[in-house]
Amino acid sequence: MFKYYLQLAARSLQRNAVLTALMVMAMGFGVASSMTTYSLFRAVSGDPIPWKSSKLFFPQIDASGPLHRRDADEPNDVLTYVDAVALMQDHRARLQTALYPIKPTVTTSKRQRAIPGHAVYREFFPMLDIAFSYGAGWSAAEDEHHAMVAVISKGLNQRLFGGTNSVGKTIQLNARTYTVVGVLADWHPRPKFYDLANVEAFGADDQVFIPFTTAIDQQMATAGGFGCSAPPRPGFAGTLTTTCYWIGYMVELDSAQEVEAYRAYLDHYARDQQSAGRFGWPPDNRLHDLQAWMTYEKVVPPPTKVSLVVALCLLLVCMVNTVGLLLAKFMTRYSDIAVRRAMGASRRAIAVQYCIESGVIGLVGGLLALALTWLGLSAMRHVLPTQIAILAHLDFSLLWQTLCLAITATVIAGLYPVWRATHASPFLQLKED
Repeated sequence: MFKYYLQLAARSLQRNAVLTALMVMAMGFGVASSMTTYSLFRAVSGDPIPWKSSKLFFPQIDASGPLHRRDADEPNDVLTYVDAVALMQDHRARLQTALYPIKPTVTTSKRQRAIPGHAVYREFFPMLDIAFSYGAGWSAAEDEHHAMVAVISKGLNQRLFGGTNSVGKTIQLNARTYTVVGVLADWHPRPKFYDLANVEAFGADDQVFIPFTTAIDQQMATAGGFGCSAPPRPGFAGTLTTTCYWIGYMVELDSAQEVEAYRAYLDHYARDQQSAGRFGWPPDNRLHDLQAWMTYEKVVPPPTKVSLVVALCLLLVCMVNTVGLLLAKFMTRYSDIAVRRAMGASRRAIAVQYCIESGVIGLVGGLLALALTWLGLSAMRHVLPTQIAILAHLDFSLLWQTLCLAITATVIAGLYPVWRATHASPFLQLKED
């Protein structure tokens, strides 16, 4: 019976080619606009580490007071060097790291160039489940002794060493020699969730990582945000005072009990600082998980959300237009419906037939939407930053979602016309004819 209804739908659509084309175009353009915008929204708002995002937390300590907050409700999203080191020394989480962005100059045989990187503790790599092509991260002893070691990206390893195993070889950073202890496998986190407070969420990939203690020892300046609640002392030593905040911080907490215990620890730490006379205000700490942190740091640009709403409104308008076109199409077939009803066809059979016809229109509209979505995503690469544009692409999931949306939207748009068609009086229609 389904095959028979498909044949009837095909004949009906061929008989009204112009009306069919209008409906296909309406749904195709409406669905394409929605899916093109949705693909971008999905790219920038997706969970960058779904298997662990619920365990990664970002603490905030109000070390600058209410007058120097980032906004009216929350303390600064970065820590002072003093607080970051104190938290690392107390080590109340299973894995944790202080970190800040650096941009050292790497020396090659041809030239020198500044490359993006981060100063981190060794726990950074297992915390984020980062895979290595060669070697591994450095040891706790190397953290403690400010070792001149580095982990480099696969891309940098390709440029410097031709992609071979470079563990044990050396590189020049800021004219100082560092020994390579590890080479990352392909790792391109989007967004760069581990330090959203300091770097662009969709900026260039980090190419080098060195120990946090080494970076401080070498007086490497931060390449990220920097602020002070009071004028610091001159020189790099001034950045290490209690009044300057610029250090990112991340911890892994595996259970709700560990989360509550860490919150209590932060409050206890702040009260101790207040008792010592350092904080002249009540403790006001925060502990966001990764998803909440991404929301707070506004990873998804507001215009993207607005564009998605506008695209959905356009789809709704297209659906309303399709309702009118289907209603006009089905009304011209009241005579056929009346004959079928008089011969014993049930309303349910007629409704199924016309729903299948609506679904066929949706399927063809979905195929058109796929082509238009592909064109839209291609156009994005010319108007959006490269780091964001490459994230929006037509993969298998977006393909079937586009088809499903087109078919579902068209069937929903056809419900009222189908209801009108099935409730037309066959006897009145036959009498009029």
